[in-house]
Amino acid sequence: MADTTSPTTPAAPPTTPARLWKKLTLSHRQKVAAAFWQADDAVDDQVQAALIVAQQKKFRPKFVLALDDERKAKHLASMPSIPEQIAARALIAYHLETQRPMMGSFLDALGIAHENGVIQEDEVKPDEAKLAPAVEAIEKAYPLEDVSLYVNVLLCQDPQTWGALLPIVEAKGWV
Repeated sequence: MADTTSPTTPAAPPTTPARLWKKLTLSHRQKVAAAFWQADDAVDDQVQAALIVAQQKKFRPKFVLALDDERKAKHLASMPSIPEQIAARALIAYHLETQRPMMGSFLDALGIAHENGVIQEDEVKPDEAKLAPAVEAIEKAYPLEDVSLYVNVLLCQDPQTWGALLPIVEAKGWV
């Protein structure tokens, strides 16, 4: 059978935000969930998450929304499966809230201009030859679970830009 994929079409990411969420330890999910509830720009997703928590836990939605962020985070983190959109928003919030130094170190190692770990330009393409050394650099400085999660989030978020990370992720068994 012939390969019908186009060479210009990026491969599907090896995982999705919801699968990444499912693979996280409970304590790591709690950190991600805490950042999600703190994100000012995630109100719509927070309401949706509160409705899902209420449904799963047999609570009234109003009760869940009235909980403090720590308790909402614990309830959300206890759910091994959540919708893609909420998982994606939670993972992004986590990285923007708690992982900017690692993100900045990674982008520095790639020679990509950024502001506090966030790329400012559109259409930035990393030099593939620098990816493995950049991953190794942050592996030495940050917890492996954070590095693995970050690299996988990049792949999920933008496989066209970060697709060259896939062989690195697969070689390290981070898929």
